[in-house]
Amino acid sequence: MNLLDRHIFTSVLLTCAAAVGLFAFVVALPNVVKDLLTPLLAGQFGIGTFIRLVGLIIPFAVTYALPMGILTGVLLTLGRLSADSEITAMRASGISVLQTARPVLVLGVLCALAALYVNLESAPWARTQFYRELAAAVRANPLRVIEPKTFIRSFSGTVLYVGEKDGAILRDIWLWELDDQSRVRRLVRAEAGRLDYEEATNSLIPTFVNAKTEERDAENPEDFSKSPNAPSARTTAGVRIALDKYFGRSLERRKDDWLPYDALRAKQAQLAAEVPAPDKVGEMARKRMELSLILHEKFNLSLAVFAFALIGVPLGIKVSRRETSANLGLALLLVVAFYLLTVAVRWLDRRPELRPDLLLWLPNVLFIALGAWLFSRIDRK
Repeated sequence: MNLLDRHIFTSVLLTCAAAVGLFAFVVALPNVVKDLLTPLLAGQFGIGTFIRLVGLIIPFAVTYALPMGILTGVLLTLGRLSADSEITAMRASGISVLQTARPVLVLGVLCALAALYVNLESAPWARTQFYRELAAAVRANPLRVIEPKTFIRSFSGTVLYVGEKDGAILRDIWLWELDDQSRVRRLVRAEAGRLDYEEATNSLIPTFVNAKTEERDAENPEDFSKSPNAPSARTTAGVRIALDKYFGRSLERRKDDWLPYDALRAKQAQLAAEVPAPDKVGEMARKRMELSLILHEKFNLSLAVFAFALIGVPLGIKVSRRETSANLGLALLLVVAFYLLTVAVRWLDRRPELRPDLLLWLPNVLFIALGAWLFSRIDRK
């Protein structure tokens, strides 16, 4: 690289790094608030564990922040150079647009390779490790998730309210059990009780004293024309509070998109070797297509980094704006269009005969073609 190449490369790199950091923060923040803030405030784990868990969210956030960040960085840097007439000076000196874009495209290739590693290896490992460490922190003292005078909605299928808490002894207990549609199917009201952790099922087992139970119709809990079954007892059996939020995403039941590349390929080969029953052919085809979509999407998001770098060069030169807000707006518009196209293709996962795994590449093909066309137009001027 000559001096000009190094100058453009460094400028774009620093701007892209700042943009990726900003977008990663935006993507990671909801996960931090939803999964970590409540246990931290409840004293479930210390600040050191909190920082490490936040660090494990970052690779997942970078998966989506890197394409947005590279596009924003290219638009901001080249837009500023064009607005200051530096691009014009380069072209007057005999430097073509392609030569100007060379360090940006090199950076795009390097970032695409980095994104490929993050998508295939780093993010799946970090996602799995995040829930493993979160589960270990909660398992150390599972009763700390109970906050008095708070409606606790983080349990799977259960909402719990406790008026007072003294160790494992609870007072003024309200427990709502929900069905699959989040409708109340059973309400338990108790003067007092205790919660015991059952490690085998990763559940809290309550024992209630002076409890009153109101059970709704199982088929239609919201049909209030039917009188609820409301027995009273000193204890209530059969109630179980699942800690699926913390333990249900364990390695045994983790999602396929959390699997690293080798595990995905192994599972894909396993499904390909299975011979389904005649009535399961459609279901097996959908399972195979879902795995293929996951794999293609990881490669697709990596290529998107280069596609955005490519389209960002002519757009940045053509827009010729120093204003950060204008360039950010243009970047967000392009990113939203890209992800809307991707989501539209993902909706076809139930139609494997349409090959949505191949159609998933359409947004990248369109963006690369648009970038090449814009390059040719600018280079002729």
